Amino acid sequence: MFSFLRRLKLSYAAYNLFQRARLAHNLPLYQRLGLKKQYFSPISSRDFAHLAPTAGLPPTPPLAERLAASPAFRALPAASQASLLAFEDNGYAILPGFLSTEAVDAINQDLANLIATKQIDLRYRNKFMFAFRKSAPIRDAGEGSLRALVAGLLGHETTLFQSINFLTGSEQHTHSDSIHMSTFPLGGMAAAWVALEDITPGNGPLHYYPGSHKLPYYLNADYANEGSTWLTGDKEYTAYEAYIARRIAEAGIEKQVFLARKGDVFVWHANLMHGGEPHLDKAQTRKSMVFHYFSRAHICYHEITQRPALLG
Repeated sequence: MFSFLRRLKLSYAAYNLFQRARLAHNLPLYQRLGLKKQYFSPISSRDFAHLAPTAGLPPTPPLAERLAASPAFRALPAASQASLLAFEDNGYAILPGFLSTEAVDAINQDLANLIATKQIDLRYRNKFMFAFRKSAPIRDAGEGSLRALVAGLLGHETTLFQSINFLTGSEQHTHSDSIHMSTFPLGGMAAAWVALEDITPGNGPLHYYPGSHKLPYYLNADYANEGSTWLTGDKEYTAYEAYIARRIAEAGIEKQVFLARKGDVFVWHANLMHGGEPHLDKAQTRKSMVFHYFSRAHICYHEITQRPALLG
């Protein structure tokens, strides 16, 4: 019974009915594209199948011009600038030492205080979700220059949608964020992972597949999980993970592991395949943090659950 209710689109729509302020961002784009959608309506890639891939998206200057216009980019060392300039080719950028030791220590201390005072709890096994709403140091790290750089990469103003904090390795299987935090047109999302301590081979480092962002965006229809008018798909998430594993193997892309230093930042494209290595040494923590950003020029939603994204 619970599984059925979890899949029922009407239950999501009923909840969203009371969330207009956080969902209205999609309405102008719905109207511009001729989509007959209310702010609370279920939505998925199927709703865009009849549209051109870049429908409704304003043109942007080339990446190099966008970044050169950003004070945040100009303040970076040459190696970080070069990595950002290669973002469209590689699907990621590495920014060594982007956050100072003092900034990282403040984040770790503030998160510890939030946990100790029970202002934030674990969700999904080892994730502290949306701590940026309660922590000024975490919010400051995700806003400011980091968000400005992501805006330069996407070519549009962005909204900090989500933060996730980890004390241990995520151990998440390889995936693309676009199945979770989806946009139309495709690619209107980017993420930034922050090392809050030195990362070792034993404490579950981030892994990624360079260039995998150029693979197709694999969405519900690709693994037969579209569902129906009233219900979302019935496949378990493991079916998606298995599908992605096959596509990666077929593409022959070699996995890379990011052994970051404290304060390093890894920015990735919406479709870059990535995940977490096994956390082998349980005596070690793996303090880290992820920010997800949505473009304000895109329709923002969640492909698996077919829900519009709550922003703000």
